[in-house]
Amino acid sequence: MHKAGFVNIVGNPNVCKSTLMNALLGERISIATFKAQTTRHRIMGIYNTDDMQIVFSDTPGVLKPAYKLQESMLEFSKSALTDADVLLYVTDVIEKAEKNNDFIERVSELDVPVIVLINKIDLSNQQKLEELVEAWHAVLPQAEIIPISASNKFNVDVVLRRVKELMPDCPPYFEKDQWTDKPARFFVSEILREKILLYYDKEIPYSVEVVVEQFKETDQKISIHAVIYVERDSQKGIIIGHQGKALKKVSTEARKSLEKFFRKTIYLETFVKVDKDWRNSDKELRNFGYDQKD
Repeated sequence: MHKAGFVNIVGNPNVCKSTLMNALLGERISIATFKAQTTRHRIMGIYNTDDMQIVFSDTPGVLKPAYKLQESMLEFSKSALTDADVLLYVTDVIEKAEKNNDFIERVSELDVPVIVLINKIDLSNQQKLEELVEAWHAVLPQAEIIPISASNKFNVDVVLRRVKELMPDCPPYFEKDQWTDKPARFFVSEILREKILLYYDKEIPYSVEVVVEQFKETDQKISIHAVIYVERDSQKGIIIGHQGKALKKVSTEARKSLEKFFRKTIYLETFVKVDKDWRNSDKELRNFGYDQKD
C-alpha cells in the first residue's frame, strides 16, 4: 500500500521554517537567512520513497500586512491551512504562545493532525522549555508538541518519523523523480534574492524582486539573464554600488550557489531596473507571480 499526503509548515517570521523544511528533505530548497520575511511564496519540496510521497510546503511567516505584497504572502500562509493532511506549526523558545491569536485560532479549528514544533531549544533551558510546552498545550490542546533545533537537526528525524506515521493511504500526487513544484527559474530568483538579503541593510532587500528573463541550459552550462527590480532610483544606486562593486559581489556569490544547486557551470548576467511602488501594485504583483496560484 502506498502512502502520500501534504505536510504544510506554518508559523511566524524568523522561526526557521525554511531551515526545518531543508532539514526534513535533506535538500536546500527554501532560502534561509537570519532576516524575517525571507520566504514570499509557498514552496513545495517532495520527499519520495518507494512506498511513500510526502509533499512539504514552506510558507511565508504570518504577519499583519503593511502593503499589498505582505497581503499576498499572508494568503499563501492561510491557504496552507486548507489542504494539509498534517500541519507543522513552528514556533521557538523566544516568542510567546499568544502571538498572532487570529491565525492560531484557525489552526485550532482544523480537523487534521497538528504538530507544534518548538524550535531553537539550544537557546533555552529545561525549565523554560517545560513552561513553553505547558503554554502551547493550553493554546492548542489537540496538538502534539515536539521540541527541536532545526539548525542542529536535533529531533528532525523524530518529526519525520511521526509525519510518516500520519500519512494516509494514497497514490503519489507527483512523479517520483520530481522534488519540487517550482521551475528552475524560480530557484535562480530565490538564490539571487537570498544574496541581496544577506548583503544589503534595512529596507533595500524587501523592496527587491528578481525576474529571470533568460535561462538557456545545455549539458554542461546554464546561461542566465536576471533583472533585479527596485522601487526607487536611490535603491538602484545602492544595489549597483560604487563602480558596480556591490552588484558584482552579489552576482558572484549567487553564481557560486547556483553552480552548487544545478551542478553545472553558470554564466550569470544581472541588471537593475526601477519599478516604482511595485509592492503596492496589483498588476505588478500578478506579473511577479503573487496571485495565489503558486
